[in-house]
Amino acid sequence: MVNLSVKIHELDFKNPVLTASGTCGFGEEIADFFDLSLLGGIVVKGTTLKHREGNAYPRMAETPSGMLNAVGLQNKGVDNFISNIYPRIKDLNTHIIVNVNGSTIEDYVALTERLDELEKIPAIELNISCPNVKEGGMAFGISCVSAEAVVKAVRKAYSKTLIVKLSPNVTNISEIAKAVEGQGADSVSLINTLLGMAVNAESRKPVLSTVTGGLSGPAIKPIALRMVWQVYNAVKIPVMGMGGIMNATDALEFMIAGASAIQVGTALFIDPAVPVKIINGISEYMERHKIQSVNEIIGSLQC
Repeated sequence: MVNLSVKIHELDFKNPVLTASGTCGFGEEIADFFDLSLLGGIVVKGTTLKHREGNAYPRMAETPSGMLNAVGLQNKGVDNFISNIYPRIKDLNTHIIVNVNGSTIEDYVALTERLDELEKIPAIELNISCPNVKEGGMAFGISCVSAEAVVKAVRKAYSKTLIVKLSPNVTNISEIAKAVEGQGADSVSLINTLLGMAVNAESRKPVLSTVTGGLSGPAIKPIALRMVWQVYNAVKIPVMGMGGIMNATDALEFMIAGASAIQVGTALFIDPAVPVKIINGISEYMERHKIQSVNEIIGSLQC
């Protein structure tokens, strides 16, 4: 038997495969396809302090080897999550991680204080790709100064495992990773979606109501893989990798590049059961290569 368990800060994961935020709702949406307890963890839909309607339709578009989305963090707010969602998912036999979002540092702090009180939520994923309304809409995660400020504030408010999700829409992602590590991040996850757009040539109008949106799927995998490798070599905290992971081979490539765990997102829209196939594929790879612990794979790239 191979050992698939990995550790992110103080959290022990039964295996390194998680679902990515925004792609499986709160986990219940994919429960008909496989036993959720098989997963290492579930990163639930992005949550904000207050109710958000999200962007106007159309807000999703298929692209070559990927998809664009501009959902706009539609959710009913943290109070609804605590009252209605949390009681239904808190006893799932896997780690439940909440992706948190805000428009101001004060929003982030108020939200994380609420989540810190939930016994069965052992970690949050801090999305710093959100626009900072006090800075004219510039994302928190695109400068070291703003990234440091929000992570420092949340670290003071949150006592459990703090994972910071990094934006790829930056000049040097390693510098951002080091900045958030310096302010108390326990792990980083990357990459979030790349900024892209689609145009309807017949109407000469943008396909998305917001004009631009987040590109995900296989098209971004080489960029994500490169950034995971760079960040792994820049920080001492564990890295979670994501971006175009469609199968076990993709997942293994991210782990070889330095990811301690991976998140599956866009692939779920094609095959909701793909996380289990990835877990099985990693096991088969380890047996074939006579690898006892999955930790032997992490960061094993030979340059």
